[in-house]
Amino acid sequence: MIRLKNVYKEYRNGTHALNGLNLEIQDGEFVFLVGPSGSGKSTVIKVLTGEVIPTEGQVMVNGFSLVNIAEWQIPYLRRTLGIIFQDFRLIEKKTVYDNMVFAMRAVGAPPREIKKRISYVLKLVGLENKQSRLPDELSGGEQQRVAIARALLNNPSTIIADEPTGNLDPARSLEIMTLLKRINELGTTVLVVTHEKDLVNRFSERVVMLEKGRVIGDGVGKYGVNVHA
Repeated sequence: MIRLKNVYKEYRNGTHALNGLNLEIQDGEFVFLVGPSGSGKSTVIKVLTGEVIPTEGQVMVNGFSLVNIAEWQIPYLRRTLGIIFQDFRLIEKKTVYDNMVFAMRAVGAPPREIKKRISYVLKLVGLENKQSRLPDELSGGEQQRVAIARALLNNPSTIIADEPTGNLDPARSLEIMTLLKRINELGTTVLVVTHEKDLVNRFSERVVMLEKGRVIGDGVGKYGVNVHA
């Protein structure tokens, strides 16, 4: 579960990124987080991953309190999260398989588990026949599917996708979002941060809208429904 209660974040330069934000996401939900540039979307992600600490308020993520979390606890928190970025962040000189191996070795996974898990996640995203390819031998959509597979390696309870379709054409964007929905149906909580209104409207899922660091809309269906100032 994710819970942000009356959360404020003021940066050192005086920017008020979050202004009393309240948001709760239940285990197994699929949620779109939308809003204009500067609305606080990026700060929400940084707060949820422990990259920044709120100035005020309460934040709980998968059983961890991020307001008073100890530094040694942050790696354990992050193992419950799979993060997907807009720019893929693949290692260009490593094959798809070796990109996966690198990610699992970084958390100390044993060799037998590495092989078994990589086989499973690549099959899940439809890339079981692309293990030996380098990233630049793949299309943009395939590279993003590799990034999704990598985010799933440690069997996280929650996926956070930050503009995952920002570099893709509409057809590939729909393909990636459909894949994330399928992963959600397997039991993983999915939070998608996006500005793509038309894509969001293709899905009948919960949409949370931010503006000036607070939630102004929260409902199921069309982008920006149930707006409450």
